[in-house]
Amino acid sequence: MVRPSEMNLDELRAALAPLLPGHAAFDGWSDAALAMAANELGVPAERARLAYRDGAAGMIGAWFDAVDTAMLAAFPRERIAAMRIRERIRALVLYRLEAMRPHREALRRALAVLAMPQNVLRAGQLAWRAADRIWRLAGDTATDFNHYSKRAILVGVYGSTILVFLDDASEDLADTRAFLGRRIDDVMRFEKFKASWRGTRERLPSPSRFLGRLRYPPS
Repeated sequence: MVRPSEMNLDELRAALAPLLPGHAAFDGWSDAALAMAANELGVPAERARLAYRDGAAGMIGAWFDAVDTAMLAAFPRERIAAMRIRERIRALVLYRLEAMRPHREALRRALAVLAMPQNVLRAGQLAWRAADRIWRLAGDTATDFNHYSKRAILVGVYGSTILVFLDDASEDLADTRAFLGRRIDDVMRFEKFKASWRGTRERLPSPSRFLGRLRYPPS
């Protein structure tokens, strides 16, 4: 294992990421929080700042990336394969929330930072990245319009669930789990509707074939 003092900037960025929320809860996503994380890791604050030249949004993105890395490790292929698709999405979203559970104040502050006008594009990119990684880990291989629609819908589900999660005082996040379950049920019903609609559409007469017959009647 590489010692912190010998890490390159990319390695240092990744090593600092899971330490940041513990300090951001008190100091915000700031240089002060970064300096505290650097001290915890045992590297100079100046070097830590070099790893995070993109500032607060970069720190937040790196934290989310660290959560995703842990999620990938926690759900190997054989574990995912034993679940139905609904269970896969639910389990992966809940894993991310549980990973952030000790740092809800840091998450609250992170969302406030990402809501700033200069960070709106970055916020959208991070939300899409999370949805894409969840779907890919769940086994989705769609490359058509479904690829985009599934991720867009999951961004909405995940975003609304986070709002419930932030203020959830119920035991074992019961309210969050129930809310997420209802939203996923809605998504699954919509997916079934899309599938049935596509089947119906394919059985409808083709206008182009009909016009072709008018132009070139059978001999």
